[in-house]
Amino acid sequence: MEIPCYPDFSPLAFEHGEALKLPLASAPDGVSEFTFANLYLFRQRYNYRICFADGNPVILGERESKTFFMTPLPVPAKILEELINKYDYWKNIPESVLSEQEELIKSIKIDITEDRDNFDYLYLSEDLAKLSGKKFHKKRNLVNAFMLSYNSHEVKPLDADLIPQCFYILDRWRESKHDEGDYIASKEALSLYPKLAQEGAVFYVNERPAGYCFGESTAQGKIFALHFEKAIEEYKGIYQYINQRFAEILSKKYLYINREQDLGDEGLRQAKMTYRPTGFVKKYIGTKLR
Repeated sequence: MEIPCYPDFSPLAFEHGEALKLPLASAPDGVSEFTFANLYLFRQRYNYRICFADGNPVILGERESKTFFMTPLPVPAKILEELINKYDYWKNIPESVLSEQEELIKSIKIDITEDRDNFDYLYLSEDLAKLSGKKFHKKRNLVNAFMLSYNSHEVKPLDADLIPQCFYILDRWRESKHDEGDYIASKEALSLYPKLAQEGAVFYVNERPAGYCFGESTAQGKIFALHFEKAIEEYKGIYQYINQRFAEILSKKYLYINREQDLGDEGLRQAKMTYRPTGFVKKYIGTKLR
């Protein structure tokens, strides 16, 4: 299915994946939202529509009665000016786009602000894999305690044959949370896993499925964006174990791991900071100065 050219937009469809793969992969920042999997799995929540502007994607969305647009890569000056005048705000602006279009942004009077709640947390994969030094001693102790508490524990690469076990884990996770959370997107992500070019693992405790995680390559292959991580929480330390073991696998291929944003949740922010991020994939919001 072809993606229309600006100013025409089409609802985001699974068939758009092939056409979007290269431009999204070429974006240098590694913004977690700018992968086809993340866009597609949350297409209904945000009513995503898409077009190409001079070969680069433009994504329209809606949230809380406001309209927004996103540009993973720079777009022509005339188009950017039309977009900022037509929609409520410019969302998830990457630093590379800000840098390349700085003078244009000033000339058409766009107010740019940091969107701290949506900064992606960036970690050195080797740090998460080794948990070396005093700064990680609590995490290391939790992983060690987990491994001592259970008779056996193992990791298997996630493939189509293991998807039913992941559905079991997801349903157990949902029961413990007593709310939907991202359950719908997680379920669809598992259903489409073989088709979305993801990479993941399933974790076992005493030969029973206990957790899974998966994500995909971003930023021209430099960063791995971890999209989904679910576990049965009765296994104390399971999340720390998943984090460390999967980082061991990823560290052989990726310099960085992107564990996405905290969405302004203070508890989640503190938890992400305890893993000592090396930095952030910063995102910005743009609005037209009136």
